[in-house]
Amino acid sequence: MIKKILIVLAVSFLAALPWRFASANNVSINNVVLTEPNSFDKTIKVQFDVSWDNSWRNNTNHDALWVFAKYSKDSGATWAHATLKNAGVNPKGFQQASGTALDIVVPSDKKGAFLRRAASGSGTVSATGMQLVWDWSADVLTESDSVIVRIFAIEMVYVPSAPFYAGDKAVSAASLKQGVSDTDPWLISSESQIDVTQILSNGFYYVSAGNNGEAATGSSFVIPSDFPKGYRAFYMMRYEISEGQWVDFFNTLTPAQKATRDITSNTGKNSDDAVDRNTIAWTSGNATTSRPERACSYLSWMDLCAYADWAALRPLTELEFEKASRGPQPVTPEERAWGGTVQVPPAPNGISGAEDGTERILTANANCNYGHVTFNSGDAGTGPLRCGIFATSASNRTSAGAGYYGAMDLSGNLWERIVTIGNPQGRGFVGSHGDGVLTTTADHEGNATNSDWPGLDTVAANGITTATGSGFRGGSWDTDTTYLRTSDRSKAALTSNIRASDYGGRLARTAP
Repeated sequence: MIKKILIVLAVSFLAALPWRFASANNVSINNVVLTEPNSFDKTIKVQFDVSWDNSWRNNTNHDALWVFAKYSKDSGATWAHATLKNAGVNPKGFQQASGTALDIVVPSDKKGAFLRRAASGSGTVSATGMQLVWDWSADVLTESDSVIVRIFAIEMVYVPSAPFYAGDKAVSAASLKQGVSDTDPWLISSESQIDVTQILSNGFYYVSAGNNGEAATGSSFVIPSDFPKGYRAFYMMRYEISEGQWVDFFNTLTPAQKATRDITSNTGKNSDDAVDRNTIAWTSGNATTSRPERACSYLSWMDLCAYADWAALRPLTELEFEKASRGPQPVTPEERAWGGTVQVPPAPNGISGAEDGTERILTANANCNYGHVTFNSGDAGTGPLRCGIFATSASNRTSAGAGYYGAMDLSGNLWERIVTIGNPQGRGFVGSHGDGVLTTTADHEGNATNSDWPGLDTVAANGITTATGSGFRGGSWDTDTTYLRTSDRSKAALTSNIRASDYGGRLARTAP
């Protein structure tokens, strides 16, 4: 058996804040042990207890935790991604645990598992004795190896397979429509290839905003069947990447990889002090943050992709962004992530309470962060708020600013970095998932390795990637209300490989 595996660190991430329920920040993984070694199968079970608040499963969708393990053979100097033994729902040898009934869903690449309610219900999840089977031989370990294991969990929301509309009757800049004069939106009813043409034979017409890297208005092109269009079911992060999540990722990297991914350097915020409310600090060793629940800014496209590859997730496409915001609902002009024709809410102003993950916004009816507000309480200054701050015990979808399936902050706070349909580099994305491994090549350690992800095919000597094929959706803390619109494509193919105080993002995984 593998000997002595355990200094285990249970890492907590933001828990569910579904607009139907009260809010909490409470994912907990405890009592992690390795048990039941099997020398014949070359496996060992990773056992732990798990709990989180305000979970749900209903006839529409559910929340879930994406759980994965990292291990180190050198006392924490370097970390590798653990491979599970079997795929499927509650695979052979995996233990569902006692307490709240949870399914264990392992995708075919076996790089992690989704934990979800096994039946309809809502409220707190508490399960003890959950067991995942680790195939240590697949990770080229031997029975004599001594390793350290860390468990990570990321809150996700399930977006089911369903048709949806993309576009909002041409109200938003460059929104998708069916013709020069026909402003009806696209109906995405399958993952089949989409032929986009000025010859209106199939009802898909493209309007360019004229941004760098985007095809001209009326251009004919194909969105391949492999490009994730949002019809197929997928999971997405419920929140934008938080400062706490970024630090936990960063602290598993090698020193050379950290140097590449250092957002506090002169290519990012250029300080270890708080800048536009980003509190991450790093000079050597481990990075720190004083606001782990706050959405993480200063993320370049490659920063986002590196996190995705490390966590065995993938980038989100702009069509999936519209699906997550609107769901299967009919299009409403002017709609933001929370839907409907509700008047644009006021920008947030004062912050109530210490910024420790429990703070609230004082402004009545505010439900998103926009308008370049200078906060005069808490950390003060301009910048992002904590993830999911507008959800309360009395929230509905509108007052929480939630997307149709429960994803938070899709309008405002930080720009969502997405894969665009606006150029060939974006349309070449086939939705491959990360494998937990980043580059170790000299001069650009710490990059993602997926060849279909935009910007990863061209790496300069200094490690800077092009980011062509990526773009932005949803607006941010420093934009006006027009960019908050669900269908606004004014920056959907805007190529930017820099770090900025309004750049953030979240990630996805195609549902098993």
